[in-house]
Amino acid sequence: MSIVLTASVFVIAIVSILMLVALIIFIIGIYNSLISLKVNIDRASSNIDVLAKQRFDEIPNLVEICKAYMKHERETLQKVIEARTLFLSSSNSHEIVKADLCLGSALKSLYAVSEQYPDLKANEQFLNLQRRVTALENDIAGRREFYNASVALFNTRIYQIPDIIVARYLNLKERQMFQTETKEELRPVKTVIRY
Repeated sequence: MSIVLTASVFVIAIVSILMLVALIIFIIGIYNSLISLKVNIDRASSNIDVLAKQRFDEIPNLVEICKAYMKHERETLQKVIEARTLFLSSSNSHEIVKADLCLGSALKSLYAVSEQYPDLKANEQFLNLQRRVTALENDIAGRREFYNASVALFNTRIYQIPDIIVARYLNLKERQMFQTETKEELRPVKTVIRY
């Protein structure tokens, strides 16, 4: 009888140890996947910042080319310059996003106004810069989409059971998605036609 009792205690101990190991492996899996999501969000945010910096670095060249042709469009050029200055003085990601949105709006206006200047539209440097800035904007849009997808998955996971237990232990907080800030930024740019 004591052999049967010893054997059953041994089996219970082994099963308990295996269950504990399985639980530890499960928790490690949750931990690793949450950390992976967090790193993806940080990487996407950094990629957006790098592309935005490249785009902002092209702005002085674009403005200089436009100045020669657009003598009556100082307000439009000023908005582009102000957006770049706002970016350079940004100290956190919220300010960078705001500057990025301002620049996007200012560039839309600049491109719309440039349609009125045939010589500018024919300038090879302007066209190359416009293509470069547009390509960077498209890359930024793709990175924003990846960022938002990563944030959505992360935010969902940190509230799901059992992930919420690990997320609370790690003090993981909900992340903000990239979004436009004002309705003005969503409006299409009006092209002014001069006769």
